[in-house]
Amino acid sequence: MTQDDGAEVDLLVRQRIRGLRTARGWSLDDLAGRCHLSPSTLSRIETGHRRIGLDQLTAIARALDTSLDHLVEPQDDHDVVIRPHRDRARGMTTWLLSRDRGPHGLKVAKIRLTQPPPQHRQGELPVHPGRDWFTVLSGTVLLLLGERAITVAAGQAAEFSTMVPHAFGAHGGPAEIIAILDPDGERSHLRRKGA
Repeated sequence: MTQDDGAEVDLLVRQRIRGLRTARGWSLDDLAGRCHLSPSTLSRIETGHRRIGLDQLTAIARALDTSLDHLVEPQDDHDVVIRPHRDRARGMTTWLLSRDRGPHGLKVAKIRLTQPPPQHRQGELPVHPGRDWFTVLSGTVLLLLGERAITVAAGQAAEFSTMVPHAFGAHGGPAEIIAILDPDGERSHLRRKGA
């Protein structure tokens, strides 16, 4: 990290502290009482007239109900735009809406399906540990679940054990879904060819 990078992070941390404080409607006195620093110290920290000590930053983060990681993570514009991942062979375009894993390792993805579920011989549908959830935003999805074929229309949702042999795809035209996938579901449904 260069000196300029350090100065940018320092400025960003100060802006985040002030932004979180004002978003809560707190004055400097309010935050000072919560993190046991003087209002003048906080003012000098926010304006850049005082260096921020790790002990102070920890107390401020705790008072603002955030983490040190969130206060100091670098600003990176490539994290703003979510770009699609296209798998033409499977007729699937995916946007990973959650960059980090949520509770229990869950990921959220928007998926555009243009092909029906892959054809499998009886008893050859894939299985994996866990559960899958999806809601259909547009179109209709054909969910193959064991020996059943279930259509899930726009505005409807599905939730099922992934230990039941399953596959899903578009039915009667393109469909878009929001899916919540555990790590096994992500590997199974969002894997790339050759990955």
